[in-house]
Amino acid sequence: MAALLAFEAVSKNYGEGGGMVKALASVDLEINRGEFVAIMGPSGSGKSTAMNILGCLDSPSGGRFLFNEVDATKLPRDGRALLRRHFLGFVFQGYNLLSRTTAIENVELPLIYRGTPKRERRERAVKALHLVGLKGREHHTPAELSGGQQQRVAIARAIVTDPLVLLADEPTGNLDTARAREIMELISNLNKTRGLTVIMVTHEAEMAAFANRTIRFVDGSIEADSRELVA
Repeated sequence: MAALLAFEAVSKNYGEGGGMVKALASVDLEINRGEFVAIMGPSGSGKSTAMNILGCLDSPSGGRFLFNEVDATKLPRDGRALLRRHFLGFVFQGYNLLSRTTAIENVELPLIYRGTPKRERRERAVKALHLVGLKGREHHTPAELSGGQQQRVAIARAIVTDPLVLLADEPTGNLDTARAREIMELISNLNKTRGLTVIMVTHEAEMAAFANRTIRFVDGSIEADSRELVA
């Protein structure tokens, strides 16, 4: 079976001439359906650039990026936007919730962009919020929720469309240790029970330990790729 996501000699350069920065240097990578992958590395290692390409937020300078056997490098901007809308869910360190909007309305947003009928999107948003442990909090605004609860809303928003892949960028970076572990347990459970493919950028080894595969970037290349079950 072909990999769900694949880099074939992917490179990414920023700038030109003497000021050019090589963020990725001919990287080969395959991620299979159902994996939970943690991407690590020091600042400037290429991990965020790799995540942006995997999330169709950026395009390589060279090589090919295949998404479910489709060459995403050949897609126009609108095509990549459709791919993100229908197959990807995103969770960020800063939650990225609309501050004056209730939890359920925040979760409904991706479905609004899809044109999902009001009744269906409300039902799906309620289900997603219950799935992440926020039953009874549907009508709270972000200001009425803790940091951990806000990240749960963000996760519900990311999964309400039933994506193939969840991309999480430092999802526990703004949380204390106890709340961080709760969020990681939630993400791990979604991976195990729903078969959701998870790709997470983190600098914390304790959080990476929830993944079943860890990829470490250094200077634009993959230094290590470990599939041992470590948690």
